[in-house]
Amino acid sequence: MAISRALEIVSGLLANRYKEPGRAAAERLQRWMSGSVPFAYPEELAKHFSEEHLPLLFESFRQELPFGTGGRRGPVGYGPNRVNPTMIALTVQGHCKYLRNAFPERKDLAVVVANDVRVFNDLRKVYDFLAERHPLLGVSSRSLAKLACQIYAANGFIVYLEQPEAEHAVVSTPELSFLIGKLGSAGGINLSASHNPPDDNGIKVYDEYGSQPVAPKDQELTDAMDAFQDTTMMPFNQALQEGKIRAIPPASEKEYVLTYTRLYNGTYAPESDDPIVYTPLCGSGDSSAGAVLRELGFPIFVPKDQYPDGTFSVIPFRIPNPEVPEATEPAKKFAEAQKSGIVLCSDPDADRVGLEARLADGSWYHFDGNQIATILCYFLMLDPKGPQRRGLVIETLVTTKILRPIVEKAGDSWLIDDLLVGFKYIANVLKQLQREGCYRGICCSVEQLVLAAEESHGVMVVPSIRDKDSTPACMYLAALYQRLRREGRTLLDYYLQILQELGPYADISRSILMAGAEGESKRDHIMKSLRDSPPEALAGQEVTRIVDHHDQEVFGPFVSKTDMLPRNVIQFFTSDLIITVRPSGTEPKLKFYCQLLPGSNPPMRTGLELLHETRARAEAKGKLVYNELLSCIGLRLEDAGLLLPDIVYLEQKLEFEQHTIPRLREAIASNRFQSLSELLDWLRQEVAAMTPGADPLPALKGPMGSLCRTWAREGVVSPLLAQLTNWAEHDQR
Repeated sequence: MAISRALEIVSGLLANRYKEPGRAAAERLQRWMSGSVPFAYPEELAKHFSEEHLPLLFESFRQELPFGTGGRRGPVGYGPNRVNPTMIALTVQGHCKYLRNAFPERKDLAVVVANDVRVFNDLRKVYDFLAERHPLLGVSSRSLAKLACQIYAANGFIVYLEQPEAEHAVVSTPELSFLIGKLGSAGGINLSASHNPPDDNGIKVYDEYGSQPVAPKDQELTDAMDAFQDTTMMPFNQALQEGKIRAIPPASEKEYVLTYTRLYNGTYAPESDDPIVYTPLCGSGDSSAGAVLRELGFPIFVPKDQYPDGTFSVIPFRIPNPEVPEATEPAKKFAEAQKSGIVLCSDPDADRVGLEARLADGSWYHFDGNQIATILCYFLMLDPKGPQRRGLVIETLVTTKILRPIVEKAGDSWLIDDLLVGFKYIANVLKQLQREGCYRGICCSVEQLVLAAEESHGVMVVPSIRDKDSTPACMYLAALYQRLRREGRTLLDYYLQILQELGPYADISRSILMAGAEGESKRDHIMKSLRDSPPEALAGQEVTRIVDHHDQEVFGPFVSKTDMLPRNVIQFFTSDLIITVRPSGTEPKLKFYCQLLPGSNPPMRTGLELLHETRARAEAKGKLVYNELLSCIGLRLEDAGLLLPDIVYLEQKLEFEQHTIPRLREAIASNRFQSLSELLDWLRQEVAAMTPGADPLPALKGPMGSLCRTWAREGVVSPLLAQLTNWAEHDQR
């Protein structure tokens, strides 16, 4: 009776505070408390019933976790807007229904279930108010994968799982894509949140081609998933004994490795005295990228503390993302000890690749996804000592435009470069070519694929794997690195040569990460403002053309609700810049991309000077665009806030500028701290929320360097100012 009354009170509070969305949240909460939803944990939900936790309840119940471009992904927690056993179970039950409808004649349907390494430990301390042990603590990608197997088996499917009786086995995303086709499965899923922090998780759904479905198929999938409030399950051990859950055949996994070793076909003989450092960033990539590199004979060295670890404890910020330069800091120190000049990495599900190259002066250069795509495309097509392949190159509309001159110079080749963001659209091109032999007037075989690439560190080189894969990038980059080392050159020298030959292209991508329902509202308001009052200028340049992919007269009518989200993209063209803005489909985040094109006049600078000048121009444009987008919601960041990594929430960047910086300046000017160590300890506590469970100080190096230079110009005098400047500009701590 007490819980019933408390539920009534908290439902009323939700409705009063949040109006109609609050009433919808209250209805979902009541359903979860009723016991009709599997794994709802009503007794734990009852502990949320207080004014203090009302915002968390609203966030957790205001919607069903959206099915976005990459599936469902988000924080682990209680409620339908979080990742938990309930959400996974209902999603899988819906997938069963979808597959039965898609293959009505087949009785022997099989699926492949993969998982990465992540484990929920509540590092953000969201649920500190619950008991010391509560049901979600320790929930892992592996435990969710086993739960999915129980549901598929109960619904009559054969389920392939890596080492079913093991507790910690993993399968990467590209291996999953390959295995679906190899095993003749109707589809598959991966329990993974890709490169997100360890307290996040998610589920990605794949079709019979080993790719993620596009509209309207993904709408049919979403509808099937949303139709269920209960599941059918059978005990895991029973399903295993009855042969409904089966081990992925080792021979099939070996075939994945052979796919790439055959493709490599002796491109260069690995040099045994030239070590290659590879890190899976504590994820699953050692079984895919690592296995192929070893099979080819490369001398691979993996940091011993970066094998599978679901907390990513040794990765800075606990963000195992190849796009984040700091993620490989420990691996670079390891590489120096091994006398290696390269660090290759992949994210936890091993579909994204990262590249760091050591320069002649001992410093390291971080390559972004567009630069990696440029190097690979040039190597595969134009390098006189490379494979000199001809055929099809595919990229999305935000991938570097330098691929076009590479393809044109190669000749006898085709480029598709206007696809929506997401590798599923690249895979969809291959599906159409496979079915019809042509795509938008380009007629060729899928076997003529040379490279598909996207800006977010993803590549594809073989049509039998219909998602991005870090493995072929690692393979070719390792080979090229060793060749260049013998020639006395670095991968950066190689990239500079490409820019000199084809023009100074530069690309940057940034994200405005916000929090909760208010963040979603801000995100959507910015997009609405861009449509209602299109800017006449961006980044200090006149906008000459606007392309809105929501324009149904130009791009055709929406074929489903799921078609609207990926097409929520606006592009602004200036004389030498393409600015693309798009919201995330699964979180309150706005992404934008600045693609700087070469001007009509040949560049006056060469080499590093050309790169630095071009990159500085692109980054300056990015800062301008960041604030121009914020102006749509009446906000602005100064240089220090703009220099914080984009893994930091906008709200935290504003807090840093408005509160932390003034206190820090006053403390330095008044000599409040006796030592740099004392100052940094204070600063670490001030901004701890920026990187939950990880040291936030590396995120502050850029802003601190800028602030210290500004304060010095303003006449601030303090012994600590010079020390802080030195700390910010050098890796001393």
